[in-house]
Amino acid sequence: MSPPRWFPSHRRPPPPTAAVHVPPPPGPNGFWLTDPDFRDRLHSATLTLLDIVEDCLNDDVPLTELLDGARDHAEHMLGIPSSYGILVEAEAAAQIVQAAGLDAGSPFGLVIAQGLTGIEQLPVEQQQQLVRAAARRSAITAPSRPASGPAAPPPRPTPGRSR
Repeated sequence: MSPPRWFPSHRRPPPPTAAVHVPPPPGPNGFWLTDPDFRDRLHSATLTLLDIVEDCLNDDVPLTELLDGARDHAEHMLGIPSSYGILVEAEAAAQIVQAAGLDAGSPFGLVIAQGLTGIEQLPVEQQQQLVRAAARRSAITAPSRPASGPAAPPPRPTPGRSR
């Protein structure tokens, strides 16, 4: 098994000594956006990815290549189901672009792609500064948890006039 493409050669994990079956991390309880515990795990996974990206920028691996691939290793490296890894990639990319002073808008928008392309042209030290700033910003803007359980569902429409 080859190491992740965003995991530099000197950071390769040690080869497994015995085949141990580890169950995949649990998914959300219902819709991921309404599960505060799962949102916290996604947020933590984003911070972990930003740390990995910052550490690996010295290794002559382009920023976009470091971000790409988190979904492939989300279960083992980030502690979330692999199907949610793309959300972590998108959030990390948006945080980096916003740290550069660009209004990122949607994490899936063209501004993110253009911003990352521009950031990749900067010296590695500046890229690392932006990734560190993104991690700080992400840590500060951590999702707040309600004090008492999950949020109440939105109010139901009242019967009445329709258009």
